[in-house]
Amino acid sequence: MKLSVVIIVKNEEEFIHDCLESVKWADEVILLDGGSIDKTLEIAKEYSVRIISQKEKKMDYAAWHNQGIEEAKYDWIFYVDADERVTPLLKEEVLKIKEDDKYTAYAIPRRNFLLGRELRFGGWYPDYQMRLFEKAKLKNWEGGLHEHPIVDGLVGKFNNPLVHLQPEKIEPALEKSIKWSDFESKLLYDSKHPRMSWWRVLRMGLTTIFERGIKNRGFQDGTEGWIETIYQSFHTMIVYMKLWELQMLEKNN
Repeated sequence: MKLSVVIIVKNEEEFIHDCLESVKWADEVILLDGGSIDKTLEIAKEYSVRIISQKEKKMDYAAWHNQGIEEAKYDWIFYVDADERVTPLLKEEVLKIKEDDKYTAYAIPRRNFLLGRELRFGGWYPDYQMRLFEKAKLKNWEGGLHEHPIVDGLVGKFNNPLVHLQPEKIEPALEKSIKWSDFESKLLYDSKHPRMSWWRVLRMGLTTIFERGIKNRGFQDGTEGWIETIYQSFHTMIVYMKLWELQMLEKNN
């Protein structure tokens, strides 16, 4: 089995070195770059990687994943994020796949770390995500933000996880929320979401706290678990407040 690793990047200088170290055993590594202006590409050039500019300039993860299918040379494609690490045990499990394997795709669990602590509750583990595909069976990806693959055949599950390292400072997470909330609120607006009101915004935030912090026992991850729960609630409320703003602009025009 020969393998292409696809990594979608933009300004990932903090994470990209260790990510590339963890996948340098692959037959090829492709960086789909969205216009990095930090040291991401400078660091990447230390490795045997193909650096390719993203064709789709607007935020569209499905389009970027589909470009990965076009660019990959080999029979299997492994999508890895810049802030993820492929452990030696996961590498061994990947390399055990045979050409006549009954599965055409694999879902891989993730170990999520926030502020230096692993999150075991709140819905964060095992956090299975489909990442490894037989190229011929991966038809395409759909969905602009919460993208998902369309695959022919059976999907298996790996035992060994990816390691996902979220920022160890709160500020980058808040900046990310501002960036992504614009996109998410626009998707909701375009889908003709019911009109928002103050109580709907509050309800969405409180529902997130209940789901993450209580129902899925995020409180058992201690302070970091509560911080993540509150952050997710904050992000949800920002998205719906921006949706309300879009709806008001439409109404006033």
